[in-house]
Amino acid sequence: MAGLAVGYPMSEARGGSNPDTSTLYDINGIAKAAPNWLDRLVEFIGEYGIVLGLGVLMLFAWWSVRKREDAPAAVAALCWAPLAAGIALLVNIPIRGFVKRPRPFLDHSGLEVLVKGKTDYSFVSDHATLTMALGVGLFVAHRKYGLIGIALAFLEGFCRVYMGVHYPTDVIGGLALGTAVALLLAPLAMMLLTPLARRVAETRAGRLVRSDRAVAPLVAAAGPAGRGLPEQPLHRDNDLAA
Repeated sequence: MAGLAVGYPMSEARGGSNPDTSTLYDINGIAKAAPNWLDRLVEFIGEYGIVLGLGVLMLFAWWSVRKREDAPAAVAALCWAPLAAGIALLVNIPIRGFVKRPRPFLDHSGLEVLVKGKTDYSFVSDHATLTMALGVGLFVAHRKYGLIGIALAFLEGFCRVYMGVHYPTDVIGGLALGTAVALLLAPLAMMLLTPLARRVAETRAGRLVRSDRAVAPLVAAAGPAGRGLPEQPLHRDNDLAA
């Protein structure tokens, strides 16, 4: 709980009537009152844990969607999630350079800064952008896992403010950017990735796209010649796009 020393009057330090700054102090103030072990836990979760958790979640989703009749399209949608996250981070580079917003602890005293050495600009949050793009991209492929991913992205945003390295609006901007990239570019991405996934499904690496459980009913439906395999649309209960 070693934060920056308080040097401003309380009204100035808390940002007065500025809701962005006052919310920052309210959330970051929890870190001041929390035991050291909890701060270290939030620090790990906010820096690495949630991103790792989303990776594990994507593995579970991949294992699940491979068993569906529409496996190639579903796996293609799942592949879009990390691609969307990468594109969103690239889009954020010029945004940060244009806005040039300093980290909150550089302009405000009395914050409990859990992660040192942050010298880049604050708006928008890379972590919030990354995790929300992954969560929304995962939602395109599998609704249940996607909802968990989106919830983790919101938790990531809370952690970044708790840690004293971002304003709430930095986080909101990152969540919005990740959502916009993942959803707006999804139709084009699916047009490109779905045929690729179907091709992979026909090769020796096909089990990366479709499990034996999904192949068996399709082969039976095709008949002895193995022709006429039906192409199935994405299941409406779990998916948004094909």
